Amino acid sequence: MVEQPGGAFNADRADFAHARRAFLDACRLDVEVPKPGNVSVRSAGHGMHAAQFLASAEAAVDALLASGAPVGRRVLDALARSFGAAGCNTNLGIVLLVAPLAAALEQTGRPLSAEAWRAATERVLARLDLDDTRLAYRAIALANPGGLGDVPEQSVHDTPTVALRDAMALAASRDSIARQYADGFRDVFETGLAAWRDLPADQPRLATLHVFLAFLGNWPDSHIVRKQGAAMAHSVTLAARKRHTQWFATLREAKPDDADSALHAFDAWDAELKTHAINPGTSADLTVATLFVAGCLGPG
Repeated sequence: MVEQPGGAFNADRADFAHARRAFLDACRLDVEVPKPGNVSVRSAGHGMHAAQFLASAEAAVDALLASGAPVGRRVLDALARSFGAAGCNTNLGIVLLVAPLAAALEQTGRPLSAEAWRAATERVLARLDLDDTRLAYRAIALANPGGLGDVPEQSVHDTPTVALRDAMALAASRDSIARQYADGFRDVFETGLAAWRDLPADQPRLATLHVFLAFLGNWPDSHIVRKQGAAMAHSVTLAARKRHTQWFATLREAKPDDADSALHAFDAWDAELKTHAINPGTSADLTVATLFVAGCLGPG
């Protein structure tokens, strides 16, 4: 991000362009990297293909970065544009994660730091109101994510009565995206960024896979829980943790020309997961949010 000592986000010039590029780069890496169980340019799946994800990113980015827009408005406008471009739900989780991060980015002084951005994100989350909830619920209803089901309090199928952060807090124990709203994006700023920084900046594809596996191996993926149940999600997490540890140890011993082989080390597992319709979509969403943050923090 361009340094503006003591300054603020410049929505008209370099800051906006850099944030926009960071988001599109994050979404591009999301499908360029063959993450097990997810759609990639090498492997379609779950009735979707990579071009839909790229089209969704292009359609959503300007709404997500709309200067001064409330979080709920960013979510609904981005999701509506994305749905129109792809014809299906490809990025609801990404939109829900990036909207408050983008709103906080505007309110963070320059030079940008992870600590200041995280503090600004907490302030944005604390100010979310009932209008944000109504707009976000409309977006969720439009996306109609599979396996969402129903809950006793503040169901997305009912008229909300609490602010968006409060509604998310009710779901935080069972949904990793909701947990980011409740915990101030702790997983993104800690687990995600730490994994990203484990690898050199000139290895973004390997770093993307490393971030994804860190999320998938740390806790059950919410999307798998909703679709296939907690037991299946837990088994995938255990497998991811073991495979990730082995892969990362091998990666440290690899030569630079082995990078492509390391990137495709999980192709067989990817095929197996897709055969059983298992999609770690929430881990992918958290990965994109992390890449967006890392991209904005990187050189402008």
